[in-house]
Amino acid sequence: MRGPRIDPGGPLGRYAGRMPRRGPLPRLQDLGEFGLIDRIAALGGRRRAPGVVLGMGDDAAILRLRPHEDVVVTTDALVEGVHFRFDQESARTAGRRALAANLSDLAAMGARPLGFTWALAAPPSLPARTALELARGLLDLAGRHACPLVGGNVSRASEVSLTLAALGAVARGRALTRAGARPGDRILVTGALGRAGLERARGRVRHVGEPRLRAGRALARAGLATACIDISDGLLADLGQLCRASRVGALLDARLVPRARNLGAAARRASLDPLALALGGGEDYELLFTVAPRAPAPARLARLLDVAVTEIGAVTERGLRVAGAPAGQAHATGWRHF
Repeated sequence: MRGPRIDPGGPLGRYAGRMPRRGPLPRLQDLGEFGLIDRIAALGGRRRAPGVVLGMGDDAAILRLRPHEDVVVTTDALVEGVHFRFDQESARTAGRRALAANLSDLAAMGARPLGFTWALAAPPSLPARTALELARGLLDLAGRHACPLVGGNVSRASEVSLTLAALGAVARGRALTRAGARPGDRILVTGALGRAGLERARGRVRHVGEPRLRAGRALARAGLATACIDISDGLLADLGQLCRASRVGALLDARLVPRARNLGAAARRASLDPLALALGGGEDYELLFTVAPRAPAPARLARLLDVAVTEIGAVTERGLRVAGAPAGQAHATGWRHF
């Protein structure tokens, strides 16, 4: 027996690919707010973690810090039609991306995760299966990084949005910040860049960068970084933010920027420039940080952080200059909301 025909232009059309082929098509309006919350809890949403005194299910969560720790709080939103589209990525991928952005902010501060809250806004016509796949994406990544869901909200809206707030903790006085880089400092980056930007440019998003939480905590413990930021908007854009916060400039050597494996061949097949993707693609969630001139070499830092580390430039008095790149790419702006 065939399922009902879905009109691509109708209210359910954009979610048709996420629906079961047979049987009833439960929507959020059928499941209800508390029914959805119960389903999310059944997926592991009420799983406890050290430091969570009271989690999901009450008016507010209660978290407990270790002695001599500061709280780190970050928030981010993923909005349908602005940050993602269901015809370009799965709901589970969108969920992972939403939490990855927040966890990467914690990594850039050198914090360990404590938990996160999730506010879901969605049309009543959204299939429950889609909402639960969003939850699975969030909880999959949360489980890998011991960052439990501790609360949230559900609201009616004309499009889907996920607004998250992640909480972390860092030893008092050890937090990494964007301010503190000084002229003469060296500029380094973890991992490799460009893959996330390539997938978004091709309109097929499957990969989600892994937040460098372990590397961020190791960097904070070592006390070596003079400034740090995560690469979410693009290498040049985020380096510019670090420079503004530190009131310095930078000289970046584009020839040294590490690129994702096979980025060149894949970008050329899609008629894209691999260097532009590495410099401005965004959502790589690698750490961009500065160290003093006499700090350890990249190879030693890589062993300390348990991830590849590449030196790509130096901090200067003023201005952001890029060597080894065409003039048009030396001013890549990265992601911009307005």
